[in-house]
Amino acid sequence: MIGIETLEYRDVAKTIDHSLLRPELDLDTVRQGVELALRYDVASATVRPADVAWSADLVAGSDVLISTVVGFPHGSHTTATKAAETEELVAAGADEIDMVLNIARLISGDRTYVERDIRAVVEAAHGRLVKVIFENAYLDDAQKIRACELSAAAGAGFVKTSTGFAPSGATIEDLKLMREHSPANVQVKAAGGVRTLDALLEVMKVGVTRIGATATETILEDFKARKAELAAAGAA
Repeated sequence: MIGIETLEYRDVAKTIDHSLLRPELDLDTVRQGVELALRYDVASATVRPADVAWSADLVAGSDVLISTVVGFPHGSHTTATKAAETEELVAAGADEIDMVLNIARLISGDRTYVERDIRAVVEAAHGRLVKVIFENAYLDDAQKIRACELSAAAGAGFVKTSTGFAPSGATIEDLKLMREHSPANVQVKAAGGVRTLDALLEVMKVGVTRIGATATETILEDFKARKAELAAAGAA
């Protein structure tokens, strides 16, 4: 595990996409979540597509980005729909796009379809970072490796384990596999199940540079408390 003593607050905070995707969240709750993302200076607030425009206004002038989702959560939208959704969300103020690849086409072995589907979103994002969600709960290792290869070929910036809505989320084994089979220019995001500081440090150790989290406050308050304890011990 990466040691607390070697990390600064920003090293940890800027790995976090604070997730605000659950369908039952009312607008006040989403607003409070975006404000929490600002208060803790995380990488991004990940909001539902309909919440992008006003959330972008909330973070304007800050170092916190707005990320959102495309083809969510099942990946079965047509490619044209995904591309159009991406265009609309970028115009509304989205800085990053987390898209779900077409899970059924990947499982069926249709490499051409999956790569074109991802590439269409990458092109529609006009230079914004695109993270490709695999939904590993439904895939075997060969399919996960294929998804890494296709994502890289299509120009994605990240590969991501899951939506957080499937039966399981990120596992260390999957994250190691995805890091091993992705080129250096493609980063890895863990989503689903990273709820503690120790869990975050564990995934960072295997090469993860971004996580999706709802327990952002708990994780970062724990980090600050542990750093304070180390500082106090060093001063004693």
